[in-house]
Amino acid sequence: MLSAHDVFSTKITWSREISRLVDKRCVSCHREGGSSFALTTFEQARPWAKAIKEEVLERRMPPFGAVKGFGDIRDDQALTQDEIHLISDWVEGGSPEGDPALLPKSPHFDASAPKPGPAGPELIVDGSFTLKHAITIFGIRSQSLTEGSSVKVVAARPAGGIEPLIWLYDYKPQFDRTYYFRKPLKLPAGTKIETYPSNAGAISLLE
Repeated sequence: MLSAHDVFSTKITWSREISRLVDKRCVSCHREGGSSFALTTFEQARPWAKAIKEEVLERRMPPFGAVKGFGDIRDDQALTQDEIHLISDWVEGGSPEGDPALLPKSPHFDASAPKPGPAGPELIVDGSFTLKHAITIFGIRSQSLTEGSSVKVVAARPAGGIEPLIWLYDYKPQFDRTYYFRKPLKLPAGTKIETYPSNAGAISLLE
């Protein structure tokens, strides 16, 4: 609860910046009828302010295990560094509400489920694998990663050049998902798929 003795040391407010960030990144789950407790209003969010800061600083929330910028992954839910700083500064500054008149309109939630990527064969890579023929891959997922492990997956093309595919960080089985590429990725015969470290566990490439 706010009191007359609360001291604010930031111009960042719930009404102007944080509510829009929460609408964009959080309320698909954190809402009434969602998969987790609601954070759609200032009254709901402020008691959790310090916990929210800790979760985003540790990149546990949103639960998107792919590191931003390593591979061209679609539906990227991870926070940018600027967004993390924004939340942290708001919390450190006292978590002010601001002017409710500046609140955005309530977000609309599409009841339809997201469309999955193409269904097809999977190529399992555990350490290193060289393609015997050209393939097109649509996505990637864990096959046998252990909890807490991190793995980078790259494709070394035969003509030279390294293609970053994905970097899964601090893997958590409860948030396991398939990560689809923004565009299908064509890899020629002779491409070497490698995971680092090589003993992190197997991944599956979706053809």
